[in-house]
Amino acid sequence: MYDVIIIGSGVIGAAVARELSKYDLKVAVLEKSSDAANGGSTKANSGIVHAGYDAKEGSLKAKLNVLGNKMYDELCSQMDVKFKRNGSLVIAFDDEEVKEVKKLYERGIKNGVEGLEIWDRERILKEEPNINKTVISALYAPTAGIVSPFEFAIALSEVANSNGVEFKFNTCVKNIYKENDIFVIETNNGIYNSKFIVNAAGIHSDEINDMLHGEKFKILPRRGEYCLYDKVCGDLVNMTIFQTPTEKGKGILVSPTIHGNMFVGPNAVDIDEREDVSTTQDGLDEVLQGAKKSVSSISSRNIITSFTGIRSRTDKDDFIINVPERGAVNAAGIESPGLSSSPAIAVMVLQLLKKEGLSLVKNNNFNPYRKNTKLFLEMNEEEREAALKTNPSYGRIICRCESITEGDIINAIKRPIGAKTIDGVKKRVRAGMGRCQGGFCMPRVLDILSRELGIPKEAVEKSDVGSFILTGKTK
Repeated sequence: MYDVIIIGSGVIGAAVARELSKYDLKVAVLEKSSDAANGGSTKANSGIVHAGYDAKEGSLKAKLNVLGNKMYDELCSQMDVKFKRNGSLVIAFDDEEVKEVKKLYERGIKNGVEGLEIWDRERILKEEPNINKTVISALYAPTAGIVSPFEFAIALSEVANSNGVEFKFNTCVKNIYKENDIFVIETNNGIYNSKFIVNAAGIHSDEINDMLHGEKFKILPRRGEYCLYDKVCGDLVNMTIFQTPTEKGKGILVSPTIHGNMFVGPNAVDIDEREDVSTTQDGLDEVLQGAKKSVSSISSRNIITSFTGIRSRTDKDDFIINVPERGAVNAAGIESPGLSSSPAIAVMVLQLLKKEGLSLVKNNNFNPYRKNTKLFLEMNEEEREAALKTNPSYGRIICRCESITEGDIINAIKRPIGAKTIDGVKKRVRAGMGRCQGGFCMPRVLDILSRELGIPKEAVEKSDVGSFILTGKTK
C-alpha cells in the first residue's frame, strides 16, 4: 500500500516525486518506459527556462512559469545541475512584429517578469552581432535560461529516490478503479494500491484522466522537429533568439545549449499518432529556413543530428491541474512552458493533495542535495591523479567526441536510478552526444553495459523495451 502513486516520470512526475519526498510518505512512480525522462516531451525538449512573458495573464501557464523560473537557481545548485541565465530576445523585423514585441512586454510586466527591456537595432546587434541585420526591435528578458531537460529530470528523480521514492519502470497503467476509497492500479507488472494518485502521464494524461472519471479533455499531440549543431557553432548566438510567436507557439528559435552546442527549432505539426517522433525532410527544411530569418548565416553544415519532441497540447489552452476524482490530482496538458514551470507545478500538486486529505509530516532525514559524479574531463590534475589511482578505468576513453571515459560510464550505471540502456548512458554522461553520434563508441558502451549489468550483449537495449542493438552472433 502506497500513500501516493505518481503516473509518469517525465520532468513533472520527477518534480512531484522530489516534492513529496520531503515528507514521511510511501511514494512510488510508475513509468511505462525503461528510464526516467525517456518520454517524447522531456527527452526531446528545447531546454529553455522561459522568462514568463508569453502566456496569457491570469493563466496557470503565466503564474507557474514565473514562479518556477525563480526556483531554478537554488534547485540546480542543490542538485549539481548546470543552469545558465543566458537571457532571451524576441526579435521583430517589421512594424506588425514590433507591435507584438510591445504586447509581450506589457504582458510580461503584468505577469511579474523582472528586468524586461525593449531594445533597438543598435543594441541588438551590439549584443548579438550575428542576428539578421534587418532586425529593428527586440524584447530582452534577462531571466530566461538554459538547462539540459533530461539531466534536470534525472536529477529530480535521483533526489526523490535517495529520499525513499520507489521507481517502477517498464510499468504501464492499464486500468484504475477504487475499492473502499483505495485506488487499485492495474498494470502489466501487477496491481498497485494507493491512497492518492498524481496523473503526470504526459501525452497519455487524458487516458489516465478518463480512468479517474475526470472532466473530459483530449491531448492533441503536436510534433516539433529540431536540428542540433556541433560545438564549433556554439557561440554563434549567446542568448536564446525567438521570433514573434504565432498561434502554433513560440516559433522557431536559435539557441546555445548548456553543453556548448547550438540548436534550431522546433516547427509545429499537428499529428494523430502520439508516439510519432519521426523527422521529415520537409520539416527539417522548414526549421532551417525559419532559423535563417533570425540568423542568416545558419546553414545545414555542422548539423550532427536531428530529433523530434511531442508537445502535450490539449483543447483547454492551459495547464490542467485539478482534482478529477477524490484523492487524485491531474498535472496534465503540460506543454511549454512546462519545463520552466515544473518546480512550481510540483508545489501546486502538493497543495491539492493536502486539500484532498494527504497528511504531510516532514521527513526529518530529507536531503535536498545531490552531488553529480564529476566527469574525468572536468577534473583538475590533482583530482585526475587520485581518480586514476582508485579506478584505472578512468584512463580509457570510450567516447572520443565528448572525452567520456569508461569510469564515467560505470558511474552512470551505478548511480541511483542508474543507466540501463545506451541512451540512458548518453543522457547521463553524454557518451554518444558528439559529432559522430555514437558511431564509434556505441559498441564499447554496449560492452560495458553488458558487463556491469550482468546481461548478454543481445539483451542490451538502445532506449526502450525491445530496442535491441544486436540480434545474435553472425559466426
